[in-house]
Amino acid sequence: MPDLEKNRFSARAKRYARVGANVGGVAARMAGARFLGIDLDRAKNAAELAAALGGLKGPIMKVAQLLATIPEALPVEYITELTKLQSQAPPMGWAFVKRRMQAELGADWQNKFASFEHHPAAAASLGQVHRAHSLDGAELACKLQYADMQSAVEADLKQLGLLFAIRRRFDPAIDTSEMIKEIGARMREELDYRREAKHVALYRDMFAAPDSIRVPGVWPELSTGRLLTLDWLEGSHLLEHKDDTLATRNRLATAMFTAWWLPFSRIGGIHGDPHLGNYSIFTQKGRPAGINLLDYGCIRIFPPKFVGGVVDLYNGLRKGDDALVVHAYETWGFKGLSRGLIDILNVWARFIYGPLMDDRVRSIADGVKPGEYGRRQAFEVHRALRQKGPVTVPREFVLMDRAAIGLGGVFLHLRAELNFHRLFEQAMENFSVKGVAERQAAALRRAGLAAGSD
Repeated sequence: MPDLEKNRFSARAKRYARVGANVGGVAARMAGARFLGIDLDRAKNAAELAAALGGLKGPIMKVAQLLATIPEALPVEYITELTKLQSQAPPMGWAFVKRRMQAELGADWQNKFASFEHHPAAAASLGQVHRAHSLDGAELACKLQYADMQSAVEADLKQLGLLFAIRRRFDPAIDTSEMIKEIGARMREELDYRREAKHVALYRDMFAAPDSIRVPGVWPELSTGRLLTLDWLEGSHLLEHKDDTLATRNRLATAMFTAWWLPFSRIGGIHGDPHLGNYSIFTQKGRPAGINLLDYGCIRIFPPKFVGGVVDLYNGLRKGDDALVVHAYETWGFKGLSRGLIDILNVWARFIYGPLMDDRVRSIADGVKPGEYGRRQAFEVHRALRQKGPVTVPREFVLMDRAAIGLGGVFLHLRAELNFHRLFEQAMENFSVKGVAERQAAALRRAGLAAGSD
């Protein structure tokens, strides 16, 4: 690994100082107010925290955006401010890009492309994408990671741990200790572009037939652990189609449903980052026909029994089978469940599963704005947990919950009207935990991924 890519102590220490100064100041005010018995202006404190994180860019900003999509990971005042953070980061200049590309592909790297655009097509928190052409003329998307990201991620995760520890001390209704483990594991995976290339292969295997979902191909000879070169998939932004005909919007929403639920039902995998920039819309014969899946850094593969718990909870709620509902929660990893805690968890479960159990054409949630999907129910659950809790949220639940909320937001953006019950029943047809286990093992083997990894 080139020197600039090592998890260097000097780079990590510098990042600790920058992040710690900003986050630490906000945390100190929170702790001081609590110690002195002063009511803290949480809205003001949240705005200061968002400003501190937004100024830093990099991984801490990505983590902040992730937290903003996990209901009740942070108080609502913080959610409101963190959702304002922009996903765009200042791009690397051309001189810097040339040095980074040389570090990945060697001094003659430019001779391996017919063209390579100097200005990035997109810049985000961990890296940026450049449009290029292969020597045989194919259009390419080259995802290049910023320097010292491993050091930055480790430093930022330390500060995230501080924020979560303060939250647990002052508001213990939901124990977030498992959340930080899950977020850390996923963030570290996102730095490994070789793993992401295998995720692409995994999804390309599932969506091989030309249909409503397109997955790019990987160019291994132009890829490394910090550079991922994929086919360029031409498409328009999803929000450009929110005023299309209902038939078109429903077609795109159905493709989104399939792209999420089919991998889950077949191999226990989900696309865990519901950011709208990770999808685009492709056309056929001048009409919107389906979605391009563009980013594979945050793919979560669950143990087959976890998938079984999702199906058990669906069936338990639908049939009114309390024993099966409890079994599902315990399968997920919830522990020490009293009757009161079960009733509280059911409030959230009935919200998430409601559209799936309702056998009719409907919206995902009537009268709800995309950014507000799930917020009221999360607040209700948190308020109840203050009396009945605490409850420790299992780490597997984090991305599952986040992705479900993100997917619901997409359906609201598109104003889709679908029979979600029949789509779900179709996705789960002939489901068995054994079947998931067998397909998962075979799919991971074909993609070169280790079975049983987080």
